[in-house]
Amino acid sequence: MTEIRSKSSSWSTQLKSESMEQNLRAKLRKDWELLRRSVTALQPSMTKCERIGIKPEYNFEESESFDSLTSKFARTSDIFTQKVLKTVFLLLREEAETFIDRMNMAEKLGLFSSSDEVIQIRDLRNSISHEYEEEDIRKIYANTLKLAPILISAVESSGQFLKSRDLLFPDGPR
Repeated sequence: MTEIRSKSSSWSTQLKSESMEQNLRAKLRKDWELLRRSVTALQPSMTKCERIGIKPEYNFEESESFDSLTSKFARTSDIFTQKVLKTVFLLLREEAETFIDRMNMAEKLGLFSSSDEVIQIRDLRNSISHEYEEEDIRKIYANTLKLAPILISAVESSGQFLKSRDLLFPDGPR
């Protein structure tokens, strides 16, 4: 009788685990699609602001373009680091307590090439949310233009990793 309960309990645990993994895969697919759309919106803003360039002063339209770029950059960064990567770690059953630990682990796993750059992206995202001085805004604009291509590259690299691990398919490995 004990053996039957043990097998039943083990089977129940396995079903819960499989269900949780399916839910995490569904969440990853949903968040990945959100990230893909965010990157698609970021790219034309980046191109437009590259044409404007970094300069001491901006007219209203130029400031609007850069404000749009920084907003899209922050959104893309959040979706990537706070949604997609967190779900990836859950699926891989990898644990790391701090943001820096998670980014170092992601680099070691091969999701992207430089944890330091992704940490800089996160720091810039935080600056975007909290800086209001004109001089600081110009630095934010310059750093956003510098780091946006790196963010896009990290997302693309992570996508290749996810596909190689069959994490974006609906029903598991293929």
